[in-house]
Amino acid sequence: MEAPAAPHNPADPHSVELTVNAPEQMRELGHRLAKLLRAGDLVMLSGELGAGKTTLTRGLGEGLGVRGAVTSPTFVIARVHPSLGDGPPLVHVDAYRLGGGLDEMEDLDLDVSLPDSVVVVEWGEGKVEELTDERLQVRIHRAVGDTADEVRHLTVTGIGGRWAAVDLTVLGA
Repeated sequence: MEAPAAPHNPADPHSVELTVNAPEQMRELGHRLAKLLRAGDLVMLSGELGAGKTTLTRGLGEGLGVRGAVTSPTFVIARVHPSLGDGPPLVHVDAYRLGGGLDEMEDLDLDVSLPDSVVVVEWGEGKVEELTDERLQVRIHRAVGDTADEVRHLTVTGIGGRWAAVDLTVLGA
């Protein structure tokens, strides 16, 4: 069962902490997150290998109603999933193998895709922040312990004016 969303920092209402106990809950969280997203949104996902970044993105893609199975784009770097309806397409990027900064990311034309798409970048910290001052940062931490194999702790932070009026606590519903 997912724990209710709690403010990460009482002084920062644009950040919540969540606990996810199973991969299916991570996908469900992606569905809820999709309801908050719109074209032009950048979502940065961070966490160690196997933390659940792609599982979260899979749920997000399902929630957005995009075409194609959302899988890890590690070897192709980026995949575009067109919308099956009137919503925005999903651009799913894995920046793990990219070395540094926006220079390498420019070849992906994310700055062109961003206004019309929801762009999700795994391993994007230090690489894509220059794309926009407004983004959603999702940090996923794997719990430690024998009984905690599937438990993940997430911190979701809205950065910039776009996220000022968004109630992120609905993610814990």
